Amino acid sequence: MGLIDKMTQKAAQRENAIREKSEDYNSLIRVYMQAVMAADLKILDLRMLPDLVLFKRKLKIATQGGRLGLAEKNYIRKFMKEVYGMTDLFFDEIDASAVRLCKKQKDIQDFLYAFQGFSQSLFMSVGTDMQYKLRIPAMFKGLLKSMTKKSIHKVLTQEFWKNAEERKACIMVRELQAKLRLSEEWMFQYVFPVFMIAKGAKVKSLE
Repeated sequence: MGLIDKMTQKAAQRENAIREKSEDYNSLIRVYMQAVMAADLKILDLRMLPDLVLFKRKLKIATQGGRLGLAEKNYIRKFMKEVYGMTDLFFDEIDASAVRLCKKQKDIQDFLYAFQGFSQSLFMSVGTDMQYKLRIPAMFKGLLKSMTKKSIHKVLTQEFWKNAEERKACIMVRELQAKLRLSEEWMFQYVFPVFMIAKGAKVKSLE
């Protein structure tokens, strides 16, 4: 195998590893949300909790206090704090948002749909605003952290945008943020680990 082939193979392996880590990150958040549905909202229809059920079986997590979702919530909180540097604020705001918006079982799909739209618009807006800044090496983590926070604040406060699509995405972020009541700090804690994962870096702490 030639040098170029080896370099190409290595790059492909790195991209696959990053993709898998990103999928794991998003999967953990989906499982956490479904655990909130089960533990706090008493949703016991397993058809509505596919990721939670798979996660529970795969890791063989015992049911805590006879309440589905409680042990899984605690497991993911601990894991994501250790690996991604999340704080209690991140999880508490998800809990509060879900409990406030999901009064009935049919509200769950609306909540998850709103969160998906919020997530997509947020990453589009921040990614578009930062552009070349995302090429900064992971070793300058403090600088990346500062830039990410500034970009999120800009998305939430700037009134005039040159690009119509960017403006539309920012408006969507603000509308769904108001609905979900997720803070600016929550948004940073959600976005920043994804940027670090994309760089192949260990997140560990948001500080």
